[in-house]
Amino acid sequence: MKGLLLDFGGVLTTNVFDSFRDFCVAEGLDPDAVKRLFREQPRARELVRGLETGSLSEDEFGERFGELLEIDDRTGLVDRMFGTLREDERMLGAVRRARAAGIRTGLVSNSMGAGRYDRATFPELFDGVVISGDVGMHKPQPEIFLLGAERAGAAPEECVFVDDLRENCDGAEAVGMTALLHRGAETTLPELERLLGVELG
Repeated sequence: MKGLLLDFGGVLTTNVFDSFRDFCVAEGLDPDAVKRLFREQPRARELVRGLETGSLSEDEFGERFGELLEIDDRTGLVDRMFGTLREDERMLGAVRRARAAGIRTGLVSNSMGAGRYDRATFPELFDGVVISGDVGMHKPQPEIFLLGAERAGAAPEECVFVDDLRENCDGAEAVGMTALLHRGAETTLPELERLLGVELG
């Protein structure tokens, strides 16, 4: 394998749904209120797709999603929902080591709003970057994986893709990539070392 493509939220950061739970608790909601909306309300999923593809601004998303959550203060809602998300230093270190060893690296992320990404670090970490809101497509659409491989400089069949959602792994596999469902660095890194032939730990 010559390429390593990764999701952002929940792979290079702590678990996204943990941050959602923290947000819900801080707002006095049921801890699983956000997760339940995603699971049970098609409208909630439509709003997320709008944020991911850039057709909705963060403010527009916050206003409409806050209405579904029945909360009055919708100011900076996206920032608050992701407020306890933190970088996963083990995974970021692995990306640096892979790139130093000659592996082509890329980010393929469904946009979570501009404030989640420290774009200043991208040149150090990645040969190519695809953020859904910048390109008007989203995972698991096949085109976004093909663009990710192209920008990273590797053929799709030469790439390993890491994501914390099964549907996105399925999308990557559909274009010929090898996909790993991320559950934590302790299981993902040994598997990446095996596939890439590079020490990452």
